[in-house]
Amino acid sequence: MSTAKARNLDFALIGNCRVAALVDTNARIVWWCTPRFDSDPVFSRLLAGDEEKGFCDVVLADQVKNESAYVRNTAIVETILTDSQGGVVKVTDFVPRFERFERTFRPSQIVRRIEPMAGLPRITIRVRPTYDYGRKVTEIAHGSNHIRYLGGDNVVRLTTDAPLSYIEREVSFALNRPVTMVFGPDEPFLSGLEATCRDFLDRTHAHWLNFVRHLALPYEWQTAVTRAAITLKLCSFEETGAIIAAHTTSIPEADGSTRNWDYRYCWLRDAFFVVHALNRLSATETMESYINYITDLAISGDKHLQPVHSIIPGTPLDEWIAPNLDGFMNNKPVRVGNEAVTQVQHDVYGSVVLGATQMFVDERLPKLGDEALFRRLERLGHQAAKFALEPDAGIWEYRGFKRVHTYSAALCWAACDRLGRIADKLGLHKEAAHWSSESKRLHAAIMEQAWDPVRGAITGAFGQPELDASNLLLPELGFIAATDERFVKTLELTGKELMRDGKIMRYTSADDFGLPETAFLVCNFWYVDALAQVGRRDEARERFNDILSHRNHFGILSEDLNAATGELWGNFPQTYSMAGIINSAMRLSQSWEDAWCHDL
Repeated sequence: MSTAKARNLDFALIGNCRVAALVDTNARIVWWCTPRFDSDPVFSRLLAGDEEKGFCDVVLADQVKNESAYVRNTAIVETILTDSQGGVVKVTDFVPRFERFERTFRPSQIVRRIEPMAGLPRITIRVRPTYDYGRKVTEIAHGSNHIRYLGGDNVVRLTTDAPLSYIEREVSFALNRPVTMVFGPDEPFLSGLEATCRDFLDRTHAHWLNFVRHLALPYEWQTAVTRAAITLKLCSFEETGAIIAAHTTSIPEADGSTRNWDYRYCWLRDAFFVVHALNRLSATETMESYINYITDLAISGDKHLQPVHSIIPGTPLDEWIAPNLDGFMNNKPVRVGNEAVTQVQHDVYGSVVLGATQMFVDERLPKLGDEALFRRLERLGHQAAKFALEPDAGIWEYRGFKRVHTYSAALCWAACDRLGRIADKLGLHKEAAHWSSESKRLHAAIMEQAWDPVRGAITGAFGQPELDASNLLLPELGFIAATDERFVKTLELTGKELMRDGKIMRYTSADDFGLPETAFLVCNFWYVDALAQVGRRDEARERFNDILSHRNHFGILSEDLNAATGELWGNFPQTYSMAGIINSAMRLSQSWEDAWCHDL
């Protein structure tokens, strides 16, 4: 990439399923929460407005060019910086992840290697960490080969073979040898720095190549799907099995909208979409870990299952505003925690059951689902049957009102339907009959109340005329056939009413914050899938390629798109969007056999 102005979310994600960081196209680390995904950001420049704090970068004197890309099929980023005299520097950023001592090694570290590639480049290394969500670190302690940045409860140590005084004073120096930087907890680095980090790099590289090697990729769009799979994997907090919705907080859905939310937590709905997408690629380990996570959640008989959870179950998610950060592109407020934890969203019951269903049918898994797991899920089924036709906040988490949302009700139906199928497979005939009866009851009630004969469409909520893009998922759930005239009419009307500047909105009516301004990207993938299901395959492929064209420099999508300007908005990277890439590609791609055999 040249030095032309970058798009507003041109960041790469590096991580290891414990911590993750965002790196821009000029090798500036702008976001890193440690010691886990939802922790206080040590690097918070992403949300610092115009203030130059919370980052680590490499400033090349007289720079004229920058090029940045992932190392193929990995989560390793290489950035090439070139100066006006032909001096070239390569910056390599990664988070260690590989197998060691029969377990996965995933420390809370970032490793940065800076290498001279040509000429005698002069660089300045700048390290400006923060604590307490945006307060500048002012207390620094030196060791022989490290700098300790003190602040709050979290002490960060930089271990490096670069000149410490040059780093502290941000002095320019000639780079005549490779230097290595390791950011991590305040622990001594007990081995040779350069040799160890080169070994870490080689083993991390091999780890990601092995991960990709075992993916069941579609024939077409392999590069896009591979990047989506790696990105989704990096959104899994492997220690507990939780899957976060995104790695950031408070990137607004639109400029100036104040629709700023903290997505660094596990929404049961979002996690289902991630599990479903990775399962289609045969990456089933994430599902197995996630099942362990959800079975550890405290679920009591009559209590509503909260829709969002911390990556450490039981940790409070009270929402508050961080006063020391001015926000992404000066978009305040910066929120920590999420009020959605207090909402009632009935679709969560179906999301959990659907996420676990493959455990009962996939013979590749080392341990199949059994009656004990079924009984655990059955408790959710009872709640789904009880609450399906009651008002809730819905999939879009309206804060100001409740309705009986069609998607929520349909997910409750899905919970009952799948429980009936699971029970039948397990030979639990009484339970199978019960859940089959419940699913039929709910199906009839939903179709009666969600279908608007005047509009000729399935609406977003019972008794309401507005359309909702979530209804595009009804055939995917098995709730209605894509060829059913009622769905075909719903799809046609959705394309007319929810389309803005060529992109599908999730809804177009006013909500708690007024009229929505940006297109919710995953809804566009749902629209693509629905088009393909009704036989409009060429149109679906065209739209899919158009959405892919909006990926950032590194092949990643956020939550929202300003269709008029092409700018990405919303938290990043958005698991919904990356799962959409996988699901649509798998649906639309030619088969390997057709591509390589039948055309010969």
